[in-house]
Amino acid sequence: MSAPPGDRAAGSPTRAVKSADLVTIADVARHAGVAVSTVSYVLSGKRAISAATRNRVLASIRLLDYHPNAGARALASRRANVIALVLPLRTGAQVPVLMQYATAVVTTARRYDHDVLLLTADEGAAGLRRIAASAMVDGIVLMDVEMHDSRAPLLRELTRPSVLIGFPADPTDLTCVDLDFRRAGEVCVEHLAALGHRQVALLGAPTAVYDRGTGFAHRTRAGFTDAAIRLGVTAETRPCPEEVAAVRDELVDLLTRSPDLSGLVVQNEAAVGPVLAALPALGRRVPEDVSVVAVCPDQFAERASPALTSVPVPAEETGREAVSLLMRKLTGEPVPDATLLAPRLTVRGSTGPAPATE
Repeated sequence: MSAPPGDRAAGSPTRAVKSADLVTIADVARHAGVAVSTVSYVLSGKRAISAATRNRVLASIRLLDYHPNAGARALASRRANVIALVLPLRTGAQVPVLMQYATAVVTTARRYDHDVLLLTADEGAAGLRRIAASAMVDGIVLMDVEMHDSRAPLLRELTRPSVLIGFPADPTDLTCVDLDFRRAGEVCVEHLAALGHRQVALLGAPTAVYDRGTGFAHRTRAGFTDAAIRLGVTAETRPCPEEVAAVRDELVDLLTRSPDLSGLVVQNEAAVGPVLAALPALGRRVPEDVSVVAVCPDQFAERASPALTSVPVPAEETGREAVSLLMRKLTGEPVPDATLLAPRLTVRGSTGPAPATE
């Protein structure tokens, strides 16, 4: 009895594995257990194919690393009904927050009858090139954008449309959407200064995030610093670790160097809890002695004790807008190059008037 085609492909010692450039549409059809015409319909979108069959064909395309020829790519441009979300999980990344973005992208894509291919490996431009050369996706949403992102030049060259959640230093000819993080940094300082705080500090993202030039962290720090200078407030900025003991050590060093510090901005979701726990242990009540503002999603701020005054990171709104922009590009509609979401500050129990000085 002969083995099923899939078994022969996986286990036969006599069958050589083809290199990616030799894999044909017939190989994909054989691997997926469908007709060649079915693979063609999945690539072209010219005929309705069940979701289960389409997913099986796309899985075979990925597994075999199939790269269709120019003719197939032309057909693929008529819709695979799949978009790629490039979300590299790098050191210092706040996974719970990133998943909020991802969930928003997935649920919004479904409203447009699109599935989402999630890519979490940090492959840089090579990974983008591989995805764009395949017939698997109609467009790309890119996250964790760096100031001098090596992927940006390639995105300008690709025929497949793309949207960035984040801004590189030079966003020319790119479609970008994000919270206005520079303004978010300014808003935090303005709130503290209005309460009379004259010495403030920013505990920002982990060191690795700054080192690789991630845009949101650098822009928040720039806005924080600029507002402090403009308002005549003494300010210090430093990266913030995520581990509880390390956060406490950072606060000890900060308060030793700046004993009159009365305003603190935190832009590191993992550090919010440790900061609020460490301050009372160090003899600083919140908000009587130190007011704390966070740049974080509302869920983090509302669950804290005391509830945190915050500038929310609008992950859901940003993800929805990114997909909406991409769908408009797919249909040839004009879209703005830059979409900056205005920050809003929500006052809660963690901020109050600056303590009286003797």
